[in-house]
Amino acid sequence: MKPDTAERASNSPLEILLIFLRLGCTCFGGPVAHLGYFHAEFVHRRGWLTERAYIDLVALSQFLPGPASSQTGFGIGLMRGGLLGGLAAWTGFTLPSAILMTLFAFGAGTIADSRAGAGLLHGLKLAAVAIVAQAVMGMARSLCPDRARASIATVALIVMLLAPWSLLQIGTIVAGGLAGLVLCRADADQAIDEIAMPLSRIRGAVCLIGFFVLLAFALLPIHSDAVALFDAFYRSGALVFGGGHVALPLLDDAVVSPGWVSDNTFLAGYGAVQAVPGPLFTFSAYLGAVASIPPGGVMGAAIALVAVFLPGILCLLGTLPFWRVLRARTDAQAVMRGANAVVVGLLGAALYNPVWISAVLSPADLAIAATGFVLLVIWRAPPLLVVGLSAAIGMGLSLMHKSCRPCENAIRR
Repeated sequence: MKPDTAERASNSPLEILLIFLRLGCTCFGGPVAHLGYFHAEFVHRRGWLTERAYIDLVALSQFLPGPASSQTGFGIGLMRGGLLGGLAAWTGFTLPSAILMTLFAFGAGTIADSRAGAGLLHGLKLAAVAIVAQAVMGMARSLCPDRARASIATVALIVMLLAPWSLLQIGTIVAGGLAGLVLCRADADQAIDEIAMPLSRIRGAVCLIGFFVLLAFALLPIHSDAVALFDAFYRSGALVFGGGHVALPLLDDAVVSPGWVSDNTFLAGYGAVQAVPGPLFTFSAYLGAVASIPPGGVMGAAIALVAVFLPGILCLLGTLPFWRVLRARTDAQAVMRGANAVVVGLLGAALYNPVWISAVLSPADLAIAATGFVLLVIWRAPPLLVVGLSAAIGMGLSLMHKSCRPCENAIRR
Protein backbone atom coordinates (compact mmCIF):
# COMPACT_ATOMS: atom_id res chain seq x y z
CA MET A 1 0.00 0.00 0.00
CA LYS A 2 1.39 3.41 -0.93
CA PRO A 3 1.36 6.15 1.71
CA ASP A 4 -1.40 8.66 1.28
CA THR A 5 -0.10 12.18 0.68
CA ALA A 6 -2.93 13.92 2.52
CA GLU A 7 -2.53 11.60 5.49
CA ARG A 8 1.21 12.26 5.52
CA ALA A 9 0.64 16.00 5.77
CA SER A 10 -1.76 15.60 8.67
CA ASN A 11 0.71 13.86 10.96
CA SER A 12 2.25 16.29 13.42
CA PRO A 13 5.35 15.61 15.53
CA LEU A 14 3.02 15.16 18.53
CA GLU A 15 1.09 12.39 16.75
CA ILE A 16 4.36 10.72 15.73
CA LEU A 17 5.57 11.01 19.33
CA LEU A 18 2.45 9.31 20.68
CA ILE A 19 2.66 6.47 18.16
CA PHE A 20 6.30 5.77 18.94
CA LEU A 21 5.69 6.20 22.66
CA ARG A 22 3.22 3.32 22.50
CA LEU A 23 5.77 1.26 20.59
CA GLY A 24 8.43 2.18 23.13
CA CYS A 25 6.22 0.75 25.88
CA THR A 26 5.40 -2.50 24.07
CA CYS A 27 8.38 -3.40 21.84
CA PHE A 28 10.08 -6.25 23.66
CA GLY A 29 12.51 -8.74 22.16
CA GLY A 30 15.54 -6.77 20.95
CA PRO A 31 16.36 -4.99 17.68
CA VAL A 32 15.14 -7.72 15.33
CA ALA A 33 11.76 -7.79 17.05
CA HIS A 34 11.64 -3.98 16.93
CA LEU A 35 12.01 -4.10 13.15
CA GLY A 36 9.14 -6.58 13.08
CA TYR A 37 6.95 -4.24 15.14
CA PHE A 38 7.83 -1.30 12.87
CA HIS A 39 7.08 -3.38 9.79
CA ALA A 40 3.65 -4.35 11.10
CA GLU A 41 2.81 -0.81 12.27
CA PHE A 42 4.11 1.39 9.45
CA VAL A 43 4.02 -0.84 6.38
CA HIS A 44 0.91 -2.97 6.91
CA ARG A 45 -1.25 -1.04 9.35
CA ARG A 46 -0.60 2.62 8.51
CA GLY A 47 0.93 2.39 5.02
CA TRP A 48 3.48 5.10 5.75
CA LEU A 49 6.10 3.21 3.72
CA THR A 50 5.95 0.55 1.07
CA GLU A 51 7.58 -2.82 1.69
CA ARG A 52 10.51 -1.96 -0.56
CA ALA A 53 11.06 1.50 0.94
CA TYR A 54 11.03 0.06 4.45
CA ILE A 55 13.54 -2.67 3.72
CA ASP A 56 15.78 -0.18 1.90
CA LEU A 57 15.82 1.94 5.07
CA VAL A 58 16.58 -1.13 7.19
CA ALA A 59 19.42 -2.14 4.84
CA LEU A 60 20.95 1.34 5.05
CA SER A 61 20.72 1.32 8.84
CA GLN A 62 22.57 -2.00 8.90
CA PHE A 63 25.53 -0.34 7.16
CA LEU A 64 25.79 2.55 9.63
CA PRO A 65 27.13 2.60 13.19
CA GLY A 66 24.59 2.64 15.99
CA PRO A 67 21.39 0.71 16.76
CA ALA A 68 19.68 -0.26 13.50
CA SER A 69 16.16 -0.39 14.96
CA SER A 70 16.41 3.08 16.52
CA GLN A 71 17.87 4.50 13.32
CA THR A 72 15.06 2.93 11.34
CA GLY A 73 12.48 4.46 13.69
CA PHE A 74 14.18 7.85 13.47
CA GLY A 75 14.20 7.57 9.67
CA ILE A 76 10.49 6.76 9.57
CA GLY A 77 9.70 9.79 11.74
CA LEU A 78 12.01 11.96 9.62
CA MET A 79 10.35 10.96 6.36
CA ARG A 80 6.92 11.45 7.88
CA GLY A 81 7.33 14.72 9.79
CA GLY A 82 10.72 16.23 9.04
CA LEU A 83 13.48 16.67 11.60
CA LEU A 84 10.98 17.28 14.41
CA GLY A 85 9.20 14.09 13.39
CA GLY A 86 12.46 12.16 13.56
CA LEU A 87 13.25 13.55 17.02
CA ALA A 88 9.70 12.79 18.14
CA ALA A 89 10.03 9.19 16.92
CA TRP A 90 13.38 8.72 18.69
CA THR A 91 12.11 10.31 21.91
CA GLY A 92 8.94 8.24 22.02
CA PHE A 93 10.69 4.96 21.30
CA THR A 94 13.58 5.58 23.70
CA LEU A 95 12.01 7.39 26.67
CA PRO A 96 10.12 4.50 28.37
CA SER A 97 13.15 2.22 28.49
CA ALA A 98 15.46 5.08 29.50
CA ILE A 99 13.19 6.03 32.42
CA LEU A 100 12.98 2.42 33.63
CA MET A 101 16.76 2.00 33.45
CA THR A 102 17.33 5.27 35.32
CA LEU A 103 14.89 4.15 38.02
CA PHE A 104 16.74 0.85 38.26
CA ALA A 105 19.94 2.83 38.81
CA PHE A 106 18.29 4.39 41.85
CA GLY A 107 17.43 0.96 43.26
CA ALA A 108 14.02 0.20 41.75
CA GLY A 109 13.36 -3.55 41.42
CA THR A 110 12.71 -5.29 38.13
CA ILE A 111 9.63 -7.13 37.06
CA ALA A 112 11.63 -10.34 36.65
CA ASP A 113 12.08 -10.70 40.41
CA SER A 114 8.68 -12.41 40.77
CA ARG A 115 7.40 -15.63 39.23
CA ALA A 116 4.49 -13.83 37.59
CA GLY A 117 6.79 -11.15 36.21
CA ALA A 118 9.20 -13.73 34.79
CA GLY A 119 6.31 -15.53 33.09
CA LEU A 120 5.02 -12.26 31.66
CA LEU A 121 8.44 -11.46 30.20
CA HIS A 122 8.67 -14.93 28.69
CA GLY A 123 5.26 -14.45 27.09
CA LEU A 124 6.52 -11.22 25.56
CA LYS A 125 9.46 -13.10 24.06
CA LEU A 126 7.02 -15.53 22.45
CA ALA A 127 5.05 -12.62 20.98
CA ALA A 128 8.32 -11.41 19.46
CA VAL A 129 8.76 -14.82 17.79
CA ALA A 130 5.38 -14.47 16.07
CA ILE A 131 5.97 -10.85 15.03
CA VAL A 132 9.44 -11.46 13.61
CA ALA A 133 8.23 -14.57 11.75
CA GLN A 134 5.45 -12.51 10.16
CA ALA A 135 7.96 -9.85 9.12
CA VAL A 136 10.36 -12.39 7.60
CA MET A 137 7.55 -14.06 5.65
CA GLY A 138 6.20 -10.77 4.30
CA MET A 139 9.64 -9.49 3.31
CA ALA A 140 10.58 -12.77 1.65
CA ARG A 141 7.46 -12.70 -0.52
CA SER A 142 8.11 -9.21 -1.87
CA LEU A 143 11.91 -9.02 -1.83
CA CYS A 144 12.87 -12.57 -2.87
CA PRO A 145 10.39 -13.31 -5.67
CA ASP A 146 12.88 -14.97 -8.04
CA ARG A 147 15.58 -17.63 -7.94
CA ALA A 148 18.49 -15.19 -7.83
CA ARG A 149 17.29 -13.22 -4.81
CA ALA A 150 15.99 -16.32 -3.00
CA SER A 151 19.44 -17.88 -3.46
CA ILE A 152 21.20 -14.77 -2.15
CA ALA A 153 18.92 -14.74 0.91
CA THR A 154 19.55 -18.44 1.54
CA VAL A 155 23.33 -18.04 1.37
CA ALA A 156 23.12 -15.11 3.79
CA LEU A 157 20.95 -17.20 6.12
CA ILE A 158 23.47 -20.06 6.12
CA VAL A 159 26.45 -17.75 6.65
CA MET A 160 24.88 -15.97 9.63
CA LEU A 161 23.69 -19.22 11.21
CA LEU A 162 27.19 -20.67 11.05
CA ALA A 163 29.10 -17.49 11.94
CA PRO A 164 26.86 -14.83 13.56
CA TRP A 165 29.50 -12.11 13.82
CA SER A 166 28.63 -8.42 13.45
CA LEU A 167 31.52 -7.62 11.08
CA LEU A 168 30.64 -10.63 8.94
CA GLN A 169 27.05 -9.34 8.83
CA ILE A 170 28.26 -6.12 7.23
CA GLY A 171 30.47 -8.08 4.84
CA THR A 172 27.54 -10.31 3.89
CA ILE A 173 25.41 -7.29 3.01
CA VAL A 174 28.24 -5.91 0.86
CA ALA A 175 28.68 -9.28 -0.86
CA GLY A 176 24.93 -9.50 -1.45
CA GLY A 177 24.98 -6.07 -3.05
CA LEU A 178 27.77 -7.14 -5.40
CA ALA A 179 25.87 -10.33 -6.23
CA GLY A 180 22.79 -8.23 -6.97
CA LEU A 181 24.85 -6.08 -9.34
CA VAL A 182 25.51 -9.20 -11.39
CA LEU A 183 22.33 -11.24 -10.93
CA CYS A 184 19.55 -8.68 -10.38
CA ARG A 185 19.97 -6.22 -13.25
CA ALA A 186 17.11 -7.62 -15.37
CA ASP A 187 14.41 -5.64 -13.58
CA ALA A 188 16.61 -2.99 -12.01
CA ASP A 189 15.28 -0.27 -14.28
CA GLN A 190 11.77 -0.53 -12.87
CA ALA A 191 10.31 2.48 -11.09
CA ILE A 192 11.18 2.78 -7.42
CA ASP A 193 8.95 3.94 -4.60
CA GLU A 194 9.21 7.64 -3.86
CA ILE A 195 10.20 8.51 -0.31
CA ALA A 196 9.82 11.95 1.23
CA MET A 197 13.23 13.27 2.31
CA PRO A 198 13.04 16.70 4.01
CA LEU A 199 16.82 17.12 4.18
CA SER A 200 19.19 18.64 1.62
CA ARG A 201 22.56 17.22 0.66
CA ILE A 202 24.28 20.27 2.13
CA ARG A 203 22.69 19.66 5.53
CA GLY A 204 23.51 16.00 5.20
CA ALA A 205 27.16 16.83 4.60
CA VAL A 206 27.13 19.10 7.67
CA CYS A 207 25.82 16.19 9.76
CA LEU A 208 28.61 13.93 8.52
CA ILE A 209 31.21 16.58 9.34
CA GLY A 210 29.67 16.95 12.79
CA PHE A 211 29.94 13.19 13.32
CA PHE A 212 33.70 13.21 12.70
CA VAL A 213 34.31 16.45 14.61
CA LEU A 214 32.67 15.03 17.75
CA LEU A 215 34.58 11.78 17.30
CA ALA A 216 37.83 13.76 17.21
CA PHE A 217 37.19 14.91 20.81
CA ALA A 218 38.94 11.70 21.87
CA LEU A 219 42.21 13.19 20.60
CA LEU A 220 41.89 16.36 22.67
CA PRO A 221 42.80 16.90 26.34
CA ILE A 222 39.49 16.90 28.26
CA HIS A 223 39.23 18.56 31.66
CA SER A 224 35.47 18.62 32.24
CA ASP A 225 33.96 15.48 33.78
CA ALA A 226 30.70 15.97 31.88
CA VAL A 227 32.56 16.30 28.57
CA ALA A 228 34.62 13.19 29.39
CA LEU A 229 31.41 11.27 30.09
CA PHE A 230 29.88 12.47 26.82
CA ASP A 231 33.02 11.55 24.88
CA ALA A 232 33.19 8.03 26.33
CA PHE A 233 29.61 7.20 25.34
CA TYR A 234 29.83 8.98 21.98
CA ARG A 235 32.84 6.88 21.01
CA SER A 236 31.00 3.73 22.05
CA GLY A 237 28.01 4.62 19.87
CA ALA A 238 30.20 5.66 16.93
CA LEU A 239 32.27 2.50 16.77
CA VAL A 240 29.64 -0.20 17.23
CA PHE A 241 28.03 -2.08 14.34
CA GLY A 242 25.32 -4.63 14.88
CA GLY A 243 23.20 -3.30 17.73
CA GLY A 244 23.07 -3.11 21.50
CA HIS A 245 24.67 -6.46 22.35
CA VAL A 246 27.77 -5.64 20.29
CA ALA A 247 28.17 -2.41 22.29
CA LEU A 248 28.76 -4.37 25.50
CA PRO A 249 32.57 -4.63 25.26
CA LEU A 250 32.87 -1.00 24.14
CA LEU A 251 30.75 0.25 27.03
CA ASP A 252 32.67 -1.97 29.43
CA ASP A 253 35.92 -0.43 28.22
CA ALA A 254 34.42 3.07 28.45
CA VAL A 255 33.13 2.94 32.06
CA VAL A 256 34.56 -0.12 33.84
CA SER A 257 38.20 0.18 32.75
CA PRO A 258 38.58 3.77 34.12
CA GLY A 259 36.83 2.73 37.35
CA TRP A 260 33.65 4.76 36.88
CA VAL A 261 31.41 1.67 37.28
CA SER A 262 32.22 -1.64 39.01
CA ASP A 263 31.96 -4.99 37.23
CA ASN A 264 29.04 -6.15 39.41
CA THR A 265 27.11 -2.92 38.89
CA PHE A 266 27.74 -3.06 35.15
CA LEU A 267 26.48 -6.65 34.83
CA ALA A 268 23.42 -5.96 37.00
CA GLY A 269 22.36 -3.17 34.67
CA TYR A 270 23.00 -5.27 31.58
CA GLY A 271 20.73 -7.96 32.99
CA ALA A 272 18.01 -5.42 33.77
CA VAL A 273 17.97 -3.91 30.28
CA GLN A 274 16.99 -7.31 28.85
CA ALA A 275 13.69 -7.08 30.77
CA VAL A 276 12.52 -3.68 29.51
CA PRO A 277 11.02 -2.64 26.16
CA GLY A 278 12.75 -0.42 23.65
CA PRO A 279 16.36 -0.24 22.47
CA LEU A 280 19.18 -1.96 24.37
CA PHE A 281 21.27 1.21 24.01
CA THR A 282 19.26 2.68 26.91
CA PHE A 283 21.66 0.67 29.06
CA SER A 284 23.74 3.84 28.72
CA ALA A 285 21.21 5.79 30.82
CA TYR A 286 21.77 3.37 33.69
CA LEU A 287 25.55 3.61 33.35
CA GLY A 288 25.50 7.39 33.23
CA ALA A 289 23.34 7.52 36.35
CA VAL A 290 25.52 5.17 38.43
CA ALA A 291 28.92 6.39 37.16
CA SER A 292 31.18 7.78 39.86
CA ILE A 293 32.24 10.62 37.55
CA PRO A 294 30.06 13.76 37.87
CA PRO A 295 27.34 14.75 37.24
CA GLY A 296 25.75 11.31 37.84
CA GLY A 297 22.06 10.78 38.57
CA VAL A 298 19.47 12.01 36.10
CA MET A 299 21.84 14.46 34.41
CA GLY A 300 24.49 11.77 33.94
CA ALA A 301 21.85 9.45 32.50
CA ALA A 302 20.71 12.13 30.03
CA ILE A 303 24.28 12.91 28.88
CA ALA A 304 25.13 9.24 28.36
CA LEU A 305 21.83 8.50 26.60
CA VAL A 306 22.14 11.36 24.09
CA ALA A 307 25.85 10.69 23.51
CA VAL A 308 25.47 7.01 22.64
CA PHE A 309 22.59 7.58 20.18
CA LEU A 310 23.89 10.79 18.58
CA PRO A 311 26.53 9.30 16.24
CA GLY A 312 24.04 6.91 14.64
CA ILE A 313 21.52 9.71 14.11
CA LEU A 314 24.16 12.00 12.58
CA CYS A 315 25.30 9.24 10.23
CA LEU A 316 21.74 8.55 9.12
CA LEU A 317 21.00 12.25 8.55
CA GLY A 318 24.24 12.61 6.63
CA THR A 319 23.72 9.56 4.43
CA LEU A 320 20.00 9.65 3.59
CA PRO A 321 20.07 12.62 1.15
CA PHE A 322 22.79 10.99 -0.95
CA TRP A 323 21.24 7.54 -0.66
CA ARG A 324 17.98 8.84 -2.10
CA VAL A 325 19.77 9.96 -5.27
CA LEU A 326 21.93 6.85 -5.58
CA ARG A 327 19.05 4.41 -5.20
CA ALA A 328 17.41 5.92 -8.33
CA ARG A 329 20.30 4.71 -10.53
CA THR A 330 20.04 1.37 -12.35
CA ASP A 331 23.23 -0.03 -10.85
CA ALA A 332 22.23 1.13 -7.37
CA GLN A 333 18.82 -0.53 -7.73
CA ALA A 334 20.50 -3.83 -8.64
CA VAL A 335 22.84 -3.52 -5.66
CA MET A 336 19.94 -2.74 -3.33
CA ARG A 337 17.99 -5.75 -4.63
CA GLY A 338 20.87 -7.99 -3.66
CA ALA A 339 21.37 -6.22 -0.32
CA ASN A 340 17.65 -6.41 0.43
CA ALA A 341 17.67 -10.16 -0.20
CA VAL A 342 20.57 -10.46 2.25
CA VAL A 343 18.58 -8.57 4.88
CA VAL A 344 15.81 -11.16 4.53
CA GLY A 345 18.39 -13.88 5.16
CA LEU A 346 19.83 -12.00 8.13
CA LEU A 347 16.40 -11.57 9.67
CA GLY A 348 15.67 -15.25 9.06
CA ALA A 349 18.88 -16.20 10.88
CA ALA A 350 18.03 -13.84 13.73
CA LEU A 351 14.56 -15.37 13.95
CA TYR A 352 16.30 -18.59 14.93
CA ASN A 353 19.11 -17.07 17.01
CA PRO A 354 18.48 -15.30 19.31
CA VAL A 355 14.69 -14.90 19.01
CA TRP A 356 13.58 -18.55 18.68
CA ILE A 357 16.17 -20.33 20.81
CA SER A 358 15.79 -17.86 23.69
CA ALA A 359 11.98 -18.05 23.75
CA VAL A 360 10.66 -21.42 22.48
CA LEU A 361 11.74 -23.83 25.22
CA SER A 362 8.79 -26.22 25.41
CA PRO A 363 5.79 -27.48 23.40
CA ALA A 364 3.60 -24.96 25.24
CA ASP A 365 5.91 -22.16 24.08
CA LEU A 366 5.60 -23.34 20.48
CA ALA A 367 1.80 -23.39 20.81
CA ILE A 368 1.73 -19.81 22.10
CA ALA A 369 4.08 -18.55 19.36
CA ALA A 370 2.12 -20.39 16.65
CA THR A 371 -1.16 -18.93 17.93
CA GLY A 372 0.28 -15.44 17.79
CA PHE A 373 1.57 -16.03 14.26
CA VAL A 374 -1.84 -17.22 13.02
CA LEU A 375 -3.55 -14.24 14.68
CA LEU A 376 -1.19 -11.85 12.90
CA VAL A 377 -1.11 -13.47 9.47
CA ILE A 378 -4.57 -15.02 9.05
CA TRP A 379 -6.78 -12.96 11.36
CA ARG A 380 -4.89 -9.68 10.80
CA ALA A 381 -4.92 -9.01 14.53
CA PRO A 382 -3.01 -5.90 15.71
CA PRO A 383 0.42 -6.68 17.21
CA LEU A 384 -0.57 -5.10 20.54
CA LEU A 385 -3.32 -7.72 20.93
CA VAL A 386 -0.85 -10.54 20.29
CA VAL A 387 1.62 -9.00 22.75
CA GLY A 388 -1.02 -8.71 25.47
CA LEU A 389 -2.40 -12.20 24.89
CA SER A 390 1.04 -13.85 24.88
CA ALA A 391 2.09 -11.97 28.01
CA ALA A 392 -1.09 -12.94 29.84
CA ILE A 393 -0.76 -16.62 28.87
CA GLY A 394 2.90 -16.68 29.84
CA MET A 395 2.12 -15.18 33.23
CA GLY A 396 -0.79 -17.55 33.77
CA LEU A 397 1.22 -20.65 32.91
CA SER A 398 4.01 -19.52 35.19
CA LEU A 399 1.61 -19.23 38.12
CA MET A 400 -0.35 -22.43 37.36
CA HIS A 401 2.50 -24.82 36.71
CA LYS A 402 5.05 -24.14 39.41
CA SER A 403 6.32 -27.69 39.31
CA CYS A 404 6.45 -27.98 35.52
CA ARG A 405 10.07 -28.40 34.40
CA PRO A 406 9.66 -26.65 31.02
CA CYS A 407 8.08 -23.66 32.76
CA GLU A 408 10.88 -23.56 35.29
CA ASN A 409 13.42 -23.57 32.47
CA ALA A 410 11.56 -20.78 30.69
CA ILE A 411 11.49 -18.65 33.82
CA ARG A 412 15.19 -19.11 34.49
CA ARG A 413 15.95 -18.23 30.87
